[in-house]
Amino acid sequence: MTEKTAQQAAAPVPSDHIMGVYQRAPLAFERGEGARLYTTDGEAYLDCMAGIAVNALGHANPKLVQALKDQAEKLWHTSNIFTIPGQEKLATMLTEATFADVVFFGNSGAEAIECAIKTARKHHWANGNPERIDIIGFEGSFHGRTLAAVNASGNASYLEGFGPKMPGFIQLPFDDLEAIKAAVGDTTAAIILEPVQGEGGARAWTDATLRAIRQLCDETGTLLIYDEIQCGLGRTGRLFAYEWLDGAADPDIMAVAKALGGGFPVGACLATARAANGMTPGSHGSTYGGNPLAMAVGIAAVQELTKPELLAHVREVAGYFNQQFTGLKDRFPDVVVDIRGKGLLIGVQLATPNREFMQHARDEHLLIAGGGENCVRLLPPLNLTLDEAREAIEKFERACETARDRAKAAA
Repeated sequence: MTEKTAQQAAAPVPSDHIMGVYQRAPLAFERGEGARLYTTDGEAYLDCMAGIAVNALGHANPKLVQALKDQAEKLWHTSNIFTIPGQEKLATMLTEATFADVVFFGNSGAEAIECAIKTARKHHWANGNPERIDIIGFEGSFHGRTLAAVNASGNASYLEGFGPKMPGFIQLPFDDLEAIKAAVGDTTAAIILEPVQGEGGARAWTDATLRAIRQLCDETGTLLIYDEIQCGLGRTGRLFAYEWLDGAADPDIMAVAKALGGGFPVGACLATARAANGMTPGSHGSTYGGNPLAMAVGIAAVQELTKPELLAHVREVAGYFNQQFTGLKDRFPDVVVDIRGKGLLIGVQLATPNREFMQHARDEHLLIAGGGENCVRLLPPLNLTLDEAREAIEKFERACETARDRAKAAA
Protein backbone atom coordinates (compact mmCIF):
# COMPACT_ATOMS: atom_id res chain seq x y z
CA MET A 1 0.00 0.00 0.00
CA THR A 2 1.38 3.42 -0.98
CA GLU A 3 1.57 6.29 1.52
CA LYS A 4 -1.26 8.09 -0.29
CA THR A 5 -3.44 4.96 -0.28
CA ALA A 6 -2.82 4.46 3.44
CA GLN A 7 -3.82 8.05 4.15
CA GLN A 8 -6.98 7.66 2.06
CA ALA A 9 -7.91 4.45 3.89
CA ALA A 10 -7.49 6.11 7.29
CA ALA A 11 -9.42 9.29 6.48
CA PRO A 12 -13.21 9.61 6.64
CA VAL A 13 -14.92 9.26 3.29
CA PRO A 14 -15.87 12.77 2.10
CA SER A 15 -19.51 13.40 1.32
CA ASP A 16 -18.84 13.83 -2.40
CA HIS A 17 -17.90 10.13 -2.52
CA ILE A 18 -21.40 9.11 -1.41
CA MET A 19 -24.15 8.84 -4.01
CA GLY A 20 -26.27 11.96 -3.68
CA VAL A 21 -29.67 10.41 -3.02
CA TYR A 22 -30.27 11.96 0.41
CA GLN A 23 -30.93 15.50 1.59
CA ARG A 24 -29.03 15.14 4.83
CA ALA A 25 -29.31 17.42 7.83
CA PRO A 26 -25.91 18.77 8.97
CA LEU A 27 -25.80 16.53 12.04
CA ALA A 28 -23.59 13.53 12.75
CA PHE A 29 -24.26 11.29 15.75
CA GLU A 30 -21.71 9.06 17.42
CA ARG A 31 -23.73 7.39 20.18
CA GLY A 32 -27.21 6.98 21.57
CA GLU A 33 -28.83 6.00 24.82
CA GLY A 34 -32.57 5.43 25.17
CA ALA A 35 -34.36 8.37 23.56
CA ARG A 36 -31.19 10.48 23.31
CA LEU A 37 -28.72 10.89 20.47
CA TYR A 38 -25.37 12.58 20.94
CA THR A 39 -23.50 14.37 18.16
CA THR A 40 -19.80 14.06 17.51
CA ASP A 41 -19.31 17.34 19.39
CA GLY A 42 -21.32 16.18 22.41
CA GLU A 43 -24.70 17.88 21.82
CA ALA A 44 -27.71 15.88 23.05
CA TYR A 45 -30.95 15.60 21.03
CA LEU A 46 -34.29 14.11 22.04
CA ASP A 47 -34.96 11.56 19.32
CA CYS A 48 -38.62 11.42 18.31
CA MET A 49 -37.77 9.83 14.96
CA ALA A 50 -36.18 6.60 16.25
CA GLY A 51 -34.58 6.00 12.87
CA ILE A 52 -38.04 6.36 11.26
CA ALA A 53 -39.78 3.96 13.69
CA VAL A 54 -36.81 1.56 13.76
CA ASN A 55 -35.28 2.03 17.22
CA ALA A 56 -38.55 1.15 18.92
CA LEU A 57 -36.79 0.17 22.16
CA GLY A 58 -34.44 3.13 22.15
CA HIS A 59 -30.75 3.39 21.34
CA ALA A 60 -28.28 0.87 22.74
CA ASN A 61 -31.05 -1.07 24.45
CA PRO A 62 -29.13 -3.34 26.86
CA LYS A 63 -31.19 -6.47 26.08
CA LEU A 64 -30.67 -6.10 22.34
CA VAL A 65 -26.99 -5.29 22.79
CA GLN A 66 -26.48 -8.38 24.93
CA ALA A 67 -28.32 -10.60 22.46
CA LEU A 68 -26.09 -9.33 19.66
CA LYS A 69 -22.91 -9.81 21.68
CA ASP A 70 -23.85 -13.33 22.72
CA GLN A 71 -24.66 -14.42 19.17
CA ALA A 72 -21.66 -12.63 17.64
CA GLU A 73 -19.35 -14.86 19.64
CA LYS A 74 -21.05 -17.99 18.27
CA LEU A 75 -22.10 -17.71 14.63
CA TRP A 76 -22.86 -14.85 12.24
CA HIS A 77 -23.86 -16.48 8.98
CA THR A 78 -24.37 -19.88 7.44
CA SER A 79 -26.83 -20.25 4.58
CA ASN A 80 -30.52 -20.87 4.15
CA ILE A 81 -29.70 -24.27 2.69
CA PHE A 82 -29.32 -25.28 6.35
CA THR A 83 -31.75 -25.12 9.25
CA ILE A 84 -31.30 -21.91 11.28
CA PRO A 85 -32.74 -22.49 14.76
CA GLY A 86 -33.24 -18.78 15.41
CA GLN A 87 -35.57 -18.58 12.41
CA GLU A 88 -37.68 -21.40 13.79
CA LYS A 89 -37.96 -19.64 17.15
CA LEU A 90 -38.75 -16.16 15.82
CA ALA A 91 -41.21 -17.50 13.23
CA THR A 92 -43.04 -19.38 15.98
CA MET A 93 -43.18 -16.23 18.12
CA LEU A 94 -44.62 -14.20 15.23
CA THR A 95 -47.17 -16.75 14.07
CA GLU A 96 -48.40 -17.42 17.61
CA ALA A 97 -48.98 -13.68 18.04
CA THR A 98 -50.69 -13.04 14.68
CA PHE A 99 -53.02 -14.33 11.98
CA ALA A 100 -50.12 -15.98 10.12
CA ASP A 101 -49.02 -19.58 9.68
CA VAL A 102 -45.67 -19.08 7.93
CA VAL A 103 -42.90 -16.46 7.77
CA PHE A 104 -40.15 -15.56 5.29
CA PHE A 105 -37.23 -13.54 6.66
CA GLY A 106 -35.38 -10.87 4.68
CA ASN A 107 -33.26 -7.87 5.55
CA SER A 108 -35.62 -4.93 5.07
CA GLY A 109 -39.15 -3.74 4.59
CA ALA A 110 -38.70 -3.50 0.84
CA GLU A 111 -37.68 -7.16 0.73
CA ALA A 112 -40.72 -8.07 2.81
CA ILE A 113 -42.92 -6.22 0.31
CA GLU A 114 -41.26 -7.99 -2.63
CA CYS A 115 -42.00 -11.32 -0.98
CA ALA A 116 -45.59 -10.27 -0.29
CA ILE A 117 -46.22 -9.32 -3.91
CA LYS A 118 -44.62 -12.51 -5.22
CA THR A 119 -46.56 -14.59 -2.70
CA ALA A 120 -49.87 -13.07 -3.83
CA ARG A 121 -49.22 -13.60 -7.52
CA LYS A 122 -47.84 -17.11 -7.03
CA HIS A 123 -50.92 -18.03 -4.99
CA HIS A 124 -53.20 -17.33 -7.94
CA TRP A 125 -50.83 -19.04 -10.38
CA ALA A 126 -50.80 -22.15 -8.20
CA ASN A 127 -54.59 -22.08 -8.07
CA GLY A 128 -54.88 -22.04 -11.86
CA ASN A 129 -55.43 -18.31 -12.32
CA PRO A 130 -52.17 -16.94 -13.77
CA GLU A 131 -53.99 -13.90 -15.16
CA ARG A 132 -54.55 -12.59 -11.62
CA ILE A 133 -51.47 -10.36 -11.28
CA ASP A 134 -52.84 -6.88 -10.53
CA ILE A 135 -51.80 -5.31 -7.24
CA ILE A 136 -54.09 -2.47 -6.12
CA GLY A 137 -52.37 0.20 -4.04
CA PHE A 138 -53.27 3.69 -2.90
CA GLU A 139 -52.37 7.33 -3.30
CA GLY A 140 -49.87 8.50 -0.68
CA SER A 141 -48.66 4.99 0.14
CA PHE A 142 -45.01 4.05 0.50
CA HIS A 143 -43.80 0.46 0.36
CA GLY A 144 -40.07 0.74 -0.30
CA ARG A 145 -37.53 1.64 -2.97
CA THR A 146 -37.16 -1.46 -5.14
CA LEU A 147 -38.81 -1.31 -8.54
CA ALA A 148 -41.76 -3.48 -7.54
CA ALA A 149 -42.20 -1.60 -4.27
CA VAL A 150 -42.22 1.84 -5.89
CA ASN A 151 -44.67 0.61 -8.52
CA ALA A 152 -46.94 -0.58 -5.72
CA SER A 153 -46.56 2.77 -3.93
CA GLY A 154 -48.79 5.75 -4.65
CA ASN A 155 -46.09 8.32 -5.35
CA ALA A 156 -45.29 8.93 -9.02
CA SER A 157 -42.13 10.91 -8.21
CA TYR A 158 -40.40 7.74 -7.00
CA LEU A 159 -40.74 6.31 -10.52
CA GLU A 160 -39.33 9.29 -12.40
CA GLY A 161 -36.32 8.34 -14.50
CA PHE A 162 -36.59 4.59 -13.91
CA GLY A 163 -38.42 3.65 -17.06
CA PRO A 164 -42.09 2.99 -17.72
CA LYS A 165 -44.49 2.00 -15.01
CA MET A 166 -44.65 -1.76 -14.59
CA PRO A 167 -47.85 -3.50 -15.70
CA GLY A 168 -49.92 -5.08 -12.99
CA PHE A 169 -49.93 -2.17 -10.52
CA ILE A 170 -52.94 0.09 -9.98
CA GLN A 171 -53.23 3.14 -7.70
CA LEU A 172 -56.52 4.38 -6.27
CA PRO A 173 -57.53 7.32 -4.04
CA PHE A 174 -57.00 6.84 -0.32
CA ASP A 175 -59.94 5.34 1.63
CA ASP A 176 -62.34 5.39 -1.35
CA LEU A 177 -64.39 2.21 -1.04
CA GLU A 178 -66.43 2.74 -4.21
CA ALA A 179 -63.25 3.12 -6.28
CA ILE A 180 -61.91 -0.11 -4.79
CA LYS A 181 -65.09 -2.02 -5.58
CA ALA A 182 -64.98 -0.77 -9.16
CA ALA A 183 -61.30 -1.69 -9.60
CA VAL A 184 -61.37 -5.28 -8.31
CA GLY A 185 -61.85 -7.67 -11.20
CA ASP A 186 -60.83 -10.91 -12.84
CA THR A 187 -57.13 -9.95 -13.00
CA THR A 188 -56.82 -8.66 -9.42
CA ALA A 189 -54.32 -10.55 -7.28
CA ALA A 190 -54.23 -8.44 -4.13
CA ILE A 191 -54.97 -5.16 -2.42
CA ILE A 192 -52.01 -3.68 -0.54
CA LEU A 193 -52.30 -0.94 2.07
CA GLU A 194 -50.79 0.49 5.24
CA PRO A 195 -53.46 0.48 7.98
CA VAL A 196 -51.85 3.74 9.09
CA GLN A 197 -49.84 5.45 6.37
CA GLY A 198 -46.41 6.72 7.33
CA GLU A 199 -44.89 8.84 4.58
CA GLY A 200 -48.35 9.55 3.21
CA GLY A 201 -49.06 11.89 6.09
CA ALA A 202 -49.90 9.59 9.02
CA ARG A 203 -53.38 8.89 7.67
CA ALA A 204 -55.31 6.02 9.25
CA TRP A 205 -57.86 4.01 7.30
CA THR A 206 -61.33 3.99 8.81
CA ASP A 207 -62.42 0.78 10.50
CA ALA A 208 -65.51 0.63 8.31
CA THR A 209 -63.49 0.73 5.09
CA LEU A 210 -61.04 -1.93 6.28
CA ARG A 211 -63.93 -4.24 7.21
CA ALA A 212 -65.52 -3.66 3.81
CA ILE A 213 -62.22 -4.35 2.00
CA ARG A 214 -61.83 -7.62 3.92
CA GLN A 215 -65.35 -8.66 2.93
CA LEU A 216 -64.71 -7.69 -0.70
CA CYS A 217 -61.52 -9.75 -0.77
CA ASP A 218 -63.37 -12.76 0.66
CA GLU A 219 -66.11 -12.44 -1.94
CA THR A 220 -63.73 -12.11 -4.91
CA GLY A 221 -60.84 -14.36 -3.90
CA THR A 222 -58.53 -11.34 -3.71
CA LEU A 223 -55.71 -11.44 -1.19
CA LEU A 224 -55.33 -8.63 1.35
CA ILE A 225 -51.78 -7.45 2.05
CA TYR A 226 -51.01 -5.16 4.97
CA ASP A 227 -47.82 -3.16 5.10
CA GLU A 228 -47.18 -2.80 8.84
CA ILE A 229 -43.51 -2.00 8.41
CA GLN A 230 -43.95 1.36 10.15
CA CYS A 231 -47.23 1.06 12.03
CA GLY A 232 -46.68 -2.46 13.37
CA LEU A 233 -44.91 -4.03 16.33
CA GLY A 234 -46.49 -1.94 19.05
CA ARG A 235 -46.42 1.46 17.37
CA THR A 236 -50.21 1.98 17.60
CA GLY A 237 -50.63 0.52 21.08
CA ARG A 238 -51.40 -3.00 19.95
CA LEU A 239 -48.82 -5.39 18.58
CA PHE A 240 -50.16 -4.77 15.07
CA ALA A 241 -52.53 -2.08 13.87
CA TYR A 242 -54.96 -4.56 12.29
CA GLU A 243 -55.66 -5.94 15.79
CA TRP A 244 -57.72 -2.84 16.61
CA LEU A 245 -60.50 -4.37 14.48
CA ASP A 246 -60.60 -7.51 16.66
CA GLY A 247 -60.48 -10.04 13.84
CA ALA A 248 -62.85 -8.25 11.47
CA ALA A 249 -60.18 -7.29 8.92
CA ASP A 250 -57.18 -9.58 9.32
CA PRO A 251 -54.83 -9.73 6.33
CA ASP A 252 -53.76 -12.76 4.29
CA ILE A 253 -50.19 -11.47 3.99
CA MET A 254 -48.30 -8.87 6.01
CA ALA A 255 -44.91 -7.17 5.63
CA VAL A 256 -43.03 -6.11 8.76
CA ALA A 257 -39.54 -4.75 9.43
CA LYS A 258 -38.14 -1.63 11.16
CA ALA A 259 -38.86 -2.33 14.86
CA LEU A 260 -38.50 -6.08 14.27
CA GLY A 261 -34.74 -5.77 14.75
CA GLY A 262 -34.77 -2.70 16.98
CA GLY A 263 -32.09 -1.18 14.75
CA PHE A 264 -30.57 -4.35 13.29
CA PRO A 265 -31.69 -5.03 9.68
CA VAL A 266 -34.53 -7.56 9.81
CA GLY A 267 -37.62 -7.85 7.64
CA ALA A 268 -40.32 -10.50 7.44
CA CYS A 269 -43.27 -11.48 5.27
CA LEU A 270 -46.03 -13.23 7.23
CA ALA A 271 -48.79 -15.19 5.51
CA THR A 272 -51.52 -17.73 6.02
CA ALA A 273 -50.78 -21.22 4.73
CA ARG A 274 -53.51 -20.74 2.13
CA ALA A 275 -52.03 -17.52 0.77
CA ALA A 276 -48.52 -19.00 0.67
CA ASN A 277 -49.50 -22.22 -1.08
CA GLY A 278 -47.51 -21.29 -4.20
CA MET A 279 -44.27 -20.53 -2.38
CA THR A 280 -42.45 -23.80 -2.92
CA PRO A 281 -38.68 -24.54 -2.82
CA GLY A 282 -36.85 -22.31 -5.29
CA SER A 283 -39.64 -19.75 -5.67
CA HIS A 284 -37.94 -17.20 -3.40
CA GLY A 285 -34.86 -16.78 -1.27
CA SER A 286 -32.30 -14.52 0.39
CA THR A 287 -28.58 -14.76 1.07
CA TYR A 288 -28.57 -12.86 4.35
CA GLY A 289 -32.23 -13.07 5.30
CA GLY A 290 -32.79 -14.80 8.62
CA ASN A 291 -29.10 -14.97 9.50
CA PRO A 292 -28.25 -16.00 13.09
CA LEU A 293 -27.23 -12.48 14.15
CA ALA A 294 -30.48 -10.95 12.90
CA MET A 295 -32.58 -13.69 14.45
CA ALA A 296 -30.95 -13.33 17.86
CA VAL A 297 -31.69 -9.60 17.93
CA GLY A 298 -35.16 -10.10 16.46
CA ILE A 299 -36.06 -12.63 19.15
CA ALA A 300 -34.90 -10.25 21.88
CA ALA A 301 -36.84 -7.37 20.30
CA VAL A 302 -40.09 -9.31 19.92
CA GLN A 303 -39.83 -10.58 23.48
CA GLU A 304 -39.89 -6.95 24.63
CA LEU A 305 -42.38 -5.61 22.09
CA THR A 306 -45.01 -8.22 22.95
CA LYS A 307 -45.05 -7.38 26.66
CA PRO A 308 -48.53 -6.15 27.67
CA GLU A 309 -47.02 -3.52 29.96
CA LEU A 310 -45.10 -1.95 27.07
CA LEU A 311 -48.21 -1.81 24.88
CA ALA A 312 -50.18 -0.26 27.76
CA HIS A 313 -47.40 2.31 28.15
CA VAL A 314 -47.62 3.17 24.44
CA ARG A 315 -51.33 3.82 24.80
CA GLU A 316 -50.75 6.01 27.86
CA VAL A 317 -48.03 8.12 26.25
CA ALA A 318 -50.02 8.34 23.02
CA GLY A 319 -53.02 9.64 24.95
CA TYR A 320 -50.87 12.32 26.53
CA PHE A 321 -49.43 13.34 23.15
CA ASN A 322 -52.88 13.48 21.56
CA GLN A 323 -54.17 15.75 24.31
CA GLN A 324 -51.16 18.04 24.12
CA PHE A 325 -51.03 18.28 20.34
CA THR A 326 -54.75 19.07 20.24
CA GLY A 327 -53.99 21.93 22.61
CA LEU A 328 -51.15 23.16 20.39
CA LYS A 329 -53.48 23.05 17.39
CA ASP A 330 -55.90 25.33 19.26
CA ARG A 331 -53.12 27.64 20.40
CA PHE A 332 -51.28 27.86 17.06
CA PRO A 333 -53.99 27.69 14.37
CA ASP A 334 -51.71 29.54 11.95
CA VAL A 335 -49.08 26.77 12.31
CA VAL A 336 -50.86 23.48 13.13
CA VAL A 337 -53.64 22.40 10.77
CA ASP A 338 -54.45 18.85 11.85
CA ILE A 339 -53.38 16.02 14.17
CA ARG A 340 -53.31 12.56 12.59
CA GLY A 341 -52.12 9.02 13.06
CA LYS A 342 -52.60 6.40 15.72
CA GLY A 343 -50.67 5.60 18.88
CA LEU A 344 -47.07 6.74 18.66
CA LEU A 345 -47.26 7.22 14.89
CA ILE A 346 -48.19 10.88 15.17
CA GLY A 347 -48.68 13.20 12.23
CA VAL A 348 -48.94 16.96 12.56
CA GLN A 349 -50.11 18.70 9.41
CA LEU A 350 -48.70 22.21 9.17
CA ALA A 351 -49.60 25.52 7.59
CA THR A 352 -45.89 26.38 7.31
CA PRO A 353 -43.38 24.36 5.22
CA ASN A 354 -42.63 21.12 7.02
CA ARG A 355 -38.90 21.08 6.21
CA GLU A 356 -38.50 24.53 7.74
CA PHE A 357 -40.39 23.35 10.80
CA MET A 358 -38.12 20.32 11.13
CA GLN A 359 -35.21 22.74 11.33
CA HIS A 360 -36.99 24.77 13.99
CA ALA A 361 -37.38 21.55 15.96
CA ARG A 362 -33.71 20.67 15.48
CA ASP A 363 -32.82 24.12 16.77
CA GLU A 364 -34.62 23.02 19.97
CA HIS A 365 -32.66 19.74 19.90
CA LEU A 366 -35.76 17.76 18.98
CA LEU A 367 -35.60 15.27 16.09
CA ILE A 368 -38.79 14.70 14.08
CA ALA A 369 -39.46 13.29 10.61
CA GLY A 370 -41.17 14.71 7.55
CA GLY A 371 -44.23 13.32 5.82
CA GLY A 372 -46.64 13.78 2.95
CA GLU A 373 -49.31 16.49 2.79
CA ASN A 374 -46.94 18.89 4.57
CA CYS A 375 -46.87 16.84 7.76
CA VAL A 376 -44.18 16.18 10.30
CA ARG A 377 -44.15 12.85 12.11
CA LEU A 378 -43.21 11.90 15.63
CA LEU A 379 -42.14 8.26 15.89
CA PRO A 380 -40.44 8.09 19.29
CA PRO A 381 -39.17 4.95 20.99
CA LEU A 382 -42.09 3.03 22.43
CA ASN A 383 -40.52 3.16 25.89
CA LEU A 384 -40.31 6.96 25.84
CA THR A 385 -41.09 8.15 29.37
CA LEU A 386 -43.86 10.59 30.20
CA ASP A 387 -41.21 13.07 31.32
CA GLU A 388 -39.52 12.75 27.93
CA ALA A 389 -42.90 13.17 26.24
CA ARG A 390 -43.43 16.40 28.19
CA GLU A 391 -39.99 17.58 27.10
CA ALA A 392 -40.85 16.78 23.48
CA ILE A 393 -44.05 18.85 23.72
CA GLU A 394 -42.14 21.77 25.24
CA LYS A 395 -39.61 21.69 22.41
CA PHE A 396 -42.34 21.30 19.79
CA GLU A 397 -44.20 24.25 21.28
CA ARG A 398 -41.11 26.45 21.00
CA ALA A 399 -40.74 25.35 17.38
CA CYS A 400 -44.37 26.41 16.82
CA GLU A 401 -43.61 29.82 18.33
CA THR A 402 -40.64 30.22 15.97
CA ALA A 403 -42.72 29.18 12.95
CA ARG A 404 -45.52 31.58 13.92
CA ASP A 405 -43.15 34.50 14.50
CA ARG A 406 -41.34 33.96 11.21
CA ALA A 407 -44.60 33.68 9.29
CA LYS A 408 -45.76 36.98 10.81
CA ALA A 409 -42.44 38.65 10.00
CA ALA A 410 -42.61 37.42 6.40
CA ALA A 411 -46.16 38.78 6.02
